[in-house]
Amino acid sequence: MATYYANQFEGNLTATGEVFHHSDLTAASNMFALNTWVKVTNILTGKSIIVRINDRMHPRMNEKGRVLDLTLTGAKQLKIVNRGIAKVKIEPLTANQATAGN
Repeated sequence: MATYYANQFEGNLTATGEVFHHSDLTAASNMFALNTWVKVTNILTGKSIIVRINDRMHPRMNEKGRVLDLTLTGAKQLKIVNRGIAKVKIEPLTANQATAGN
C-alpha cells in the first residue's frame, strides 16, 4: 500500500539530508536502500511512475501495511490523491533503467 506525505513535511530534511519538496518525484520507504530508484504502479489504474527513495517512513506505517510514502506530485501522477491510499506494485530499478524511463 502506498500513501503520500502530509503537507506539514514540506521543507523538512529527508534521511538523505535533502530538503523534502512535494514537487519532486521521491518517496519514503523502509524496504529499500536510500537512493534506490523504483517503478511504482497503481494496481487499480495501471499508471506507473519512477521515484527515488530518499527518506524513511515512521515505523507505525509498517504496522499499517504501508510500504511507500510518495510526494504529492507522485500521488497525483498515480491518481491516488482522492483515495489517499492505493495498492501498488513496486519494482527496484538499476540506475540505467531509471534514467532510461523504463
